[in-house]
Amino acid sequence: MKRLSPAALPSRQPLAVGLLLLLLVLAAAPPPGASENPKGKQKALRQREVVDVYNGMCLQGPSGVPGRDGNPGINGIPGTPGIPGRDGLKGEKGECMRESFEESWTPNYKQCSWSALNYGIDLGKIAECTFTKMRTNSALRVLFSGSLRLKCKNACCQRWYFTFNGAECSGPLPIEAIIYLDQGSPELNSTINIHRTSSVEGLCEGISAGLVDVAIWVGTCLDYPKGDASTGWNSVSRIIIEELPK
Repeated sequence: MKRLSPAALPSRQPLAVGLLLLLLVLAAAPPPGASENPKGKQKALRQREVVDVYNGMCLQGPSGVPGRDGNPGINGIPGTPGIPGRDGLKGEKGECMRESFEESWTPNYKQCSWSALNYGIDLGKIAECTFTKMRTNSALRVLFSGSLRLKCKNACCQRWYFTFNGAECSGPLPIEAIIYLDQGSPELNSTINIHRTSSVEGLCEGISAGLVDVAIWVGTCLDYPKGDASTGWNSVSRIIIEELPK
């Protein structure tokens, strides 16, 4: 008998296939009471092969529901330490850098004030304020604030200026202010008499550390006659001195 393969069987006729297999089994079965012989054994073997072929043709059912992920595993055993690395190449020689540390600056200032100087001199020292300068490489900022007045019948000029230990500032130039008056008031047969609060201010460098006598003076202007000067009339006057870093 010729052996049937699964591909040779009609896939759409399961009933016909079943009947065919049954006939093959019955034809191969030995008659009742007959003893087995070698040919009978071969027939029985073919019967099993036919049944196996039929069982292999069973249709596959639908896929099952995918299973859930399992629980995370526990941490593994820590690994052993690695081999220590080798030293790197030697670097190039660096440059020598010098750091300079500057000390912090401490404010240093002073104020001298007068309630009413009422100083009517035309030439000379008006007021003085002594200051302690802490450093040589610093500057002094000075300020005079007060009432100034100049009067005259004809043209005149007066100059107010600072001195440091008796000398005017030379670093870089003197600290001064002027008032110039062209003429008086012929209509009223008198001179103009106006007192105004004014200021004389500036910076002076090149003064050594230690005690410094700071003074405000009044004097004449070059090439002009002096007039009748007045300083600090009926008001507060002050000198402010401050040391500043350069």
